[in-house]
Amino acid sequence: MTDRDDSRQPAGGAGPSPADPRPLKPVEPDALDCCGEGCVPCVYDLYEEALDRYKAELAAWLERHPEAPAD
Repeated sequence: MTDRDDSRQPAGGAGPSPADPRPLKPVEPDALDCCGEGCVPCVYDLYEEALDRYKAELAAWLERHPEAPAD
């Protein structure tokens, strides 16, 4: 599943360029992905880092594409 919904682009094909696609939210690990052994880094630590990068990338992308929906 992706956070991308190209059907929300304005009519006439206007919208974000394929050369600058909207960042995709990382997939949250499933509970079974964690072994529970206290690994460093844990899959949840890696996910949190990826989520922080995604939020920063999305904020920058939304500044470049103010016409795009924020959600």
